[in-house]
Amino acid sequence: MKMRRWILLDLWVLSLAAISLYGGAVSYGIFFGITLIPVISLIYLAAVYFNLKILQQIDNKNMVCGQSVPYLFILQNESFCVFAGVSVGMFSSFSTVEELPGDSEYELLPKDKKVFETKLTCKYRGEYEVGVKEIVMTDFFKLFRIRYRIPHAVKAQVLPRMTRVTRLDSIGDFISPVQRESLREQSEADVVVRDYVAGDAVKQIHWKATAREQKVKVRNRIGEEKQGISLLWDTRRYSKEERLYLPVEDKILETVVAIGIFLADRSIPFMTYCGQKGMVTEQVRGINDFDRFYKNVSDICFDESEDFSRLLSVLTDGGNLYGSRIVFCVLHKIDENILRITEELDKAGVLVVFYVVTDENIENFVRQSTERCKVIAVSSDAKLEGTL
Repeated sequence: MKMRRWILLDLWVLSLAAISLYGGAVSYGIFFGITLIPVISLIYLAAVYFNLKILQQIDNKNMVCGQSVPYLFILQNESFCVFAGVSVGMFSSFSTVEELPGDSEYELLPKDKKVFETKLTCKYRGEYEVGVKEIVMTDFFKLFRIRYRIPHAVKAQVLPRMTRVTRLDSIGDFISPVQRESLREQSEADVVVRDYVAGDAVKQIHWKATAREQKVKVRNRIGEEKQGISLLWDTRRYSKEERLYLPVEDKILETVVAIGIFLADRSIPFMTYCGQKGMVTEQVRGINDFDRFYKNVSDICFDESEDFSRLLSVLTDGGNLYGSRIVFCVLHKIDENILRITEELDKAGVLVVFYVVTDENIENFVRQSTERCKVIAVSSDAKLEGTL
């Protein structure tokens, strides 16, 4: 395109020189013809800009990461002249559109339109713009190009990917006894009582013990001591750039959901903790609670002020995790302080598993893994089957 402009400028200078040296109608005609070419090009681009209409929509703005949804995109020429050299630019970093290449140029006859009915797939969980980002208009002489960013781009609310894994290699032989005790717990209640923990059902409250001790007590159940499972995850946003934080947050929540599905499918109850606006807890007893759990995970907002080590410290100091047999932690960064906080859990016989979602080398932490404290690296593009 720059070469064409230089050629046009050279021709204009030569025509100007011809007028000066020779004069005459022919020289003036060539000069005015060359001078009018960029003017005509700009008028054409203005006509395209004001008469090209764009429509795009997706069937469901609440979509699941990795699943394709129908996507409609229409380019329409509402003028009485031909539009050529029209192309589209896509939001390609976080989503893909089938059969709609961004480098193809289209020609639109007067009152004509191009309709693209295709599918759109989002790569990451979160809320971001998808589909067509801008319209690129080029004049007939290919001297100028205008990029018109669509003011009202389509925003998609993308839910976390639901991945099912057949086994969790990180806990190996621990899962079978936990599953058996969980099934027994559902049918046999014990009269032993313990302090109330957020998420306990109201029907479990032992009112006589509560009145006697002046604090809320709930009925214990057989196998609850050192039998439950806790699931914690990091909700800190580690960057201001979407391209950096979206893959990390997406994989953190995909891992959380995968663990939740694995446990719920086996009727293994677990408690969840995250640091959104303080400590948020939830108890999941089986597959019937999974929809609620998945919705709550999908609604989580990551924030730069959150601190996973603080959450872990509060739960450990408060004794919330000591009744667990296994504690899963899904986070983005791990350090010696976090490992030090979990030393008391290790001494109490609690298995702690850290899933660290990162593309950095954390081999030094992985090598510190023991039978009761494991550190597993999960890359942002890893397949969870065989990794967890």
